[in-house]
Amino acid sequence: MFPLFSVNELSDTLSSENVRLFDATALLPGESFNPYTRFEQAHIPGSQYFDGDEFSDPESTQPHTVPTPARFAKLFGQLGVRDTDTVVFYDQGNVASACRAWWLARLFGHKSVYVLDGGLPEWQRNNLPTVEGRASTHAVIAYQPRPHYKRLKGLGDMLDCILNDTAPILDARSADRFYGRTPEPRPGLASGHMPGALNIPFKRILDEKGCFLPTEQLRHIFLEAGVPEDRGAITTCGSGMTASVLNVGLCRAGFPDSALYDGSWAEWGAIPDAPVTKDA
Repeated sequence: MFPLFSVNELSDTLSSENVRLFDATALLPGESFNPYTRFEQAHIPGSQYFDGDEFSDPESTQPHTVPTPARFAKLFGQLGVRDTDTVVFYDQGNVASACRAWWLARLFGHKSVYVLDGGLPEWQRNNLPTVEGRASTHAVIAYQPRPHYKRLKGLGDMLDCILNDTAPILDARSADRFYGRTPEPRPGLASGHMPGALNIPFKRILDEKGCFLPTEQLRHIFLEAGVPEDRGAITTCGSGMTASVLNVGLCRAGFPDSALYDGSWAEWGAIPDAPVTKDA
C-alpha cells in the first residue's frame, strides 16, 4: 500500500463523499499551542478534528498509548467513519501527528488510510483553500475494528527482541538523544538507547518542507542504516509519535510491514533494569 496522498490528489478528490479528512495535530515535546484553536482558525474544507489524546488509553500512565478496540471503535464511529471510507490524515506541520493517526487506524484494521504529504503547510503553499470555524459533522455509525496486533509491540516484545534479535529496531530520536549526549526532555529517564538499535532521526527522511523524500532516497537511507529488506522492523522514539514517521517511510519505500513500540523511551528509560547503551 502506498501511504501518501499529495495535495493535488486530495484537491481532486475532496468533494467525494467517501473521502474523510482529519486534522490529527497533537503536541510534541517543546510545542505549547492549542491544536484545536488553530484548527478553527484554518483547516481544509470538510475536515474534522482527530484528537489523539481521546484516541488513547485513559488508564495508562504513559502518554497517548493505544486504546482498546472498543474505545477506538466508539470514537471512530462517533466521527461517522465507515469501514469503506478513504481516510486521509494531516497535521499542522510536525508530520508525526498525522503519521501516528495513520498507524493507529491501520492497527485497528482500516484498509484505505493515508497521510497528506506535507500536511496543512504544503496545502497552503499550493494556495489551496482553507476555512475557519468548527469541524464538519457526520452521523454516528457503528464502526467494527479489525485489529492487526503484529503492528504493535510492548515491553515484553522488546526485551525478547533484544535478547533473540527477532527484528531490527529503528530509533527515530535525534542522534544526541540516541547516544545519550543530551538529557531526555521527560524528567527521570535514562539516556541512551536499546542495545542493537539503529538510529534514523525522523527528520532525515523528510525534505526541508516536511514532505517525504522520494522512494529511492528512502530506500537508500534505510539500507545504508542497516535495515534488512526481508524482515519487518520495529520503530521507537520518545513516546511513540515520531516513530510512526519511520513506519510511513518504510511503507513508502516498499519494506515489509513494520511495527511500533508504543511505550518507546518514555517507558523503557523509566525501567531501572532495562538494558541501555550509549555505544554506536
